[in-house]
Amino acid sequence: MHLDLNRDEMVMFGASFGSLAWFDQELPAGSVVLIEEPDVIRRRGLDRYCAELPLTSRVVAAEYQTGLDVDALLDREPGLAAARLVMPGQEYAVGAAARLAERLGLPGAGVAAADIFTDKHRMRLLADGAGLANPAYELVDHPDRAVRFARRHGGRCVLKPTRRSGSLGVQLVGDPAEIGPAWARSADPEPSAEATERGLPTEVLVEQLLVGTEHSVELLVADGEVLFANVTDKRIVGGRFPVETGHTVPSALPAATCRALTDAAVRLAHAAGFRSGMLHSEWILADGVPTLVECAARVPGDMITALVSIAYECDFIGAYLRVLRGERPQLPAGPIGAAAIEFLLAPPGRVTAVQGVKAALRVSGVLDVQVDVAVGDTVAELISSAQRAGHLLVWGADQAEAEQSARKAAEQVQFTVG
Repeated sequence: MHLDLNRDEMVMFGASFGSLAWFDQELPAGSVVLIEEPDVIRRRGLDRYCAELPLTSRVVAAEYQTGLDVDALLDREPGLAAARLVMPGQEYAVGAAARLAERLGLPGAGVAAADIFTDKHRMRLLADGAGLANPAYELVDHPDRAVRFARRHGGRCVLKPTRRSGSLGVQLVGDPAEIGPAWARSADPEPSAEATERGLPTEVLVEQLLVGTEHSVELLVADGEVLFANVTDKRIVGGRFPVETGHTVPSALPAATCRALTDAAVRLAHAAGFRSGMLHSEWILADGVPTLVECAARVPGDMITALVSIAYECDFIGAYLRVLRGERPQLPAGPIGAAAIEFLLAPPGRVTAVQGVKAALRVSGVLDVQVDVAVGDTVAELISSAQRAGHLLVWGADQAEAEQSARKAAEQVQFTVG
């Protein structure tokens, strides 16, 4: 990626260590100002970490996850007004990034769209108004209401917080009797590393449990015009917690079905008045109909952007940043191959051995293997993406080859726990 950025010309609200390390290899030294919650900076040692990254000129402490006072921030940090690009580095930063971008007259999602896509209930209402397929749903404030909803819908339901990401707090409930004991996990999800200790207000949605294959649509949008669209196939672990275990780009669905998914995603973007940036929506094909799961007004996680870059032989993140600079980059009309990611899952317990990484690297098509747990670490129950143990990134001539290699490579990596 070659992006013409001078010192302090890119502002990023919140970011993971992985994304910062990647950007550090791609963007000019001193070009990024990172804005982060004061307690997150302290807890994660971000000052020390960013001091070793040529990318970041400085880290600015600001409370933004529960509401940003843009004028107060600019009064305290007037240098931010010279920014040419503002982006959210994670889910809880979407609203703040949209507000600062709008205040500075820069491209962004737009405040209205950002607020819709960071609240799953508001997103449902928008989809209803746009005539898109939704599961039956209800905003509930007590487990008894969720029980009554489940009984009206065959005894099964989905519980989810309205404001979280990475499957945190999402539960598939198969019996109304389970809702009471499960309630707190959705109503008051365990804190994530990226979230402020002040707490992120959330409500609880109960939804009809749908059956069907799961997919996502990635849109790159500039001033309301869709420049690029991709459909991704998703793999989900079975059981109560629907954690994603793999993705393949592009989808292996028939072309007509991919068009139906893309059309639904575009209608959702237009209904929200989404302006510029990346939109990542998730769908279930229920009886062949694209039915909305949720949508994020930011770069997708799980390295989906890397899969798109590999499969389409393009710089997808670079194109996204150019859109946020006000440009209209050209992207390929179609893929040249396929790419897949498979996440490594370790059983709960204390890790006593990790084996098979070299064998996984020898599998045809494997580009990268990353193991995120080491001997001595304790692995928790898999309830969200944060508990996954690593990943494999794979290229293939087509979707079947990429998925087959990804699964074969993942089988080589074995975790022993005590």
